[in-house]
Amino acid sequence: MQDYEESVAFLGTWGPFQRKVFILLCITTIPCGYNLLSVIFLLATPPHHCHIPTHSNLSQDWIQASIPVQQVAGQLDRSSCSRYELDQVQNLSAHGIRPSLELVHNLSALGSSPEILLSSLKQEGCKDGWTYSTEYFQSTVVTEFNLVCSDQWKQPLTSLVYFLGGLSGCLVSGQISDRFGRKPVLFGSIATLSVFSSAVAFAPSWPVFTILFFMMGLGQIGSYIVAFVMGSEILIGSTRVLFSSLWLPLVYAFSMLLLPGTAYLVRSWRHLSLLLAVPGLACIPLWWLIPESPRWLVSRGRLQEAELLLRSAALKNRVEAPHVIFSTNLEKPATQKVESPNFLDLLRTTNIRSITLMLWLIWFSLSVSLFGLSFNMSGLNGNPYLNYFLVMVVELPAYTASWLASRSLPRRLSFISFALLGAIALLLIQITLNSNPTITMSLVMLGKFGVLAGTGVLYTYTGELSPTVIRNTAMSSCATFSRVGSSISPYLLLLGTFNQFLPWIIVSSLSLLCVLLCVFLPETFRKPLPDTVQQIAVIQWLRWPWASSPPPKGDGKSAKDQTTAPEIICTTHL
Repeated sequence: MQDYEESVAFLGTWGPFQRKVFILLCITTIPCGYNLLSVIFLLATPPHHCHIPTHSNLSQDWIQASIPVQQVAGQLDRSSCSRYELDQVQNLSAHGIRPSLELVHNLSALGSSPEILLSSLKQEGCKDGWTYSTEYFQSTVVTEFNLVCSDQWKQPLTSLVYFLGGLSGCLVSGQISDRFGRKPVLFGSIATLSVFSSAVAFAPSWPVFTILFFMMGLGQIGSYIVAFVMGSEILIGSTRVLFSSLWLPLVYAFSMLLLPGTAYLVRSWRHLSLLLAVPGLACIPLWWLIPESPRWLVSRGRLQEAELLLRSAALKNRVEAPHVIFSTNLEKPATQKVESPNFLDLLRTTNIRSITLMLWLIWFSLSVSLFGLSFNMSGLNGNPYLNYFLVMVVELPAYTASWLASRSLPRRLSFISFALLGAIALLLIQITLNSNPTITMSLVMLGKFGVLAGTGVLYTYTGELSPTVIRNTAMSSCATFSRVGSSISPYLLLLGTFNQFLPWIIVSSLSLLCVLLCVFLPETFRKPLPDTVQQIAVIQWLRWPWASSPPPKGDGKSAKDQTTAPEIICTTHL
C-alpha cells in the first residue's frame, strides 16, 4: 500500500471534493469542542454558607454573626460548612444579648468579652441547607444536589466519571473505526453526545446525572479523533497539514469559545445542558455529505468501493481518473483473509512498542497539564466567564503557531520548543500567584499557549507515526491515556489545600517530562504516511536520534547495507 498517495494523485490536492470534505469534517468537531469543558460550568461551586431560616426570629445582628468567620487563603471569610448552634443563638437573641460586630469584621480583638461569648458557642453543620451566591450562577449541579461540605467529594468524582466516559469511548471507538469504518463511528459519537447532553437536563438526582454524564462523555472526544483521522487519510500533501494542524483545531477552539458566552447568557445548568445538544443534532444530516475514507477501504481490501468513491470525486473535481486506479501490488490474493487490526498490534514489535509507550506517557502528561490549567482557573480572581474566555482564546494563536511549525519545522523540534515554553511559564507562576494577578494571568495564558501548541503538533506527529491499518486505534489509544490524565486533573485542585503552589508545580513538571520523552521519538517530517505495521517494524529504528549508529546485532545487515538502507527505505516505505 506504499504507493496509495501516488495512485490518487490525479485528484489533485484542493479541488471541490477536497474542499467539501475539508469544511464538513471541521464542522463535525464543533459539538465535541462545545461540550469539552462544560463540566466547569455545570459543576461550578459558587460561594455558599449555612442557611439561616427566616422563621428563626433572630435579630439582624445575630443573623450576620451566626456564621463563624475563618481564614481562607490568607483572607477572612464566612464559613461554608458550619454555623453556631441555632438554638443557642435564638436564646441569646431573645434575651437581647447583642454580638460584637467587630468579631465578624475584625479578629484582631480576640480575647474581649463578646468574642469569648461567641467563641464559646458550639458549632453545628448546615442542618437547614445552604445559601448559594447567585452572582455568576443561577443554578448548577452542585447547588441543586448540594454537593458541598460532607458531599464535596461528589463534585470531582462527577468530573472523573465524565472523563472516564471519554476514556471508554476512546478505547471502543478506535477499534470499531479500524474494523467497521470511520464514518459510522464519527456520527455514532456525535449522536451519543447529543442524546445524552439532552438527557442530563432531566436528571432527577445526582446518581442519575452521573450515569448520564458518563454516557455523554462516551461520545465526547471520539468524533474529533475520527474526524482527524479521516481528514489525514482523505487529504494529501500540504492540504492534509493545513487541515490537521490548523483548521481542525481552530474550529475546535472556536467552538470552545462559544461555551462561556452561552453559559453567561443561560445560567441554569438544565437549560445549558439542552443547548449543548444543539450543535450535534445539527451535524447529523452531514452523514449524506461526508464519504467514507477511501484509504481505509483499501486497507481493508475493499478496492471496488474505494475506486467507485474516487471516480465520483474525480467527476466533482472535473479531472479524468485513470483506467486502473490501484496497481496490482495493492490487490490482496483472493484466498488471503484480511486480518482485523487490534489494540495488541501497537505492542507487537519492539520498535512500535517503544514508540507507543512513549506516546501514551506524553499524551497523559500533556493532558494533566492542559486540563489542570483549565480547572485551576477557579483559583484565580475575577469573573469566571472572562477567565475561561481568556484562557480559551489563546488556543487560536497556539494552533496557528503549531500549523506554521508543522509546515516548515521538524516535529520533534517543534514539540520540544512549545512544551518547554509552557513548562517555564507555569513554573514562573509560583513567583507572581499572590502578588500580581495580571502577570499571573499572562503567565497562565503563555503556559497554555505552549501546552496547546505542543498538543497541536502532537496530533500530527502521532498520526504520522501510526500506520493506516491501525491509525484510528493508535490515535484512540493515545486519546485514552489523555483521558486518564484529564480524569485525575480535577483532583489537582484538592492538592492546593496542602500547598497552593503544588498544582502549578505538577503541571509544569509534567510538561518538562514530555520534553524529555520527545527527545527519543523518531522524526517524521516530510515523510509519506506508513500504511502497514510491517513498515513501522522495519524502519522505525532508523529514525532515532542515534540513527547513524549501526543496527542491533543479529539483523544480518552488512556495513554497506547499514549506510545505504535508511535512504532507500525512507523513499519507498515511509
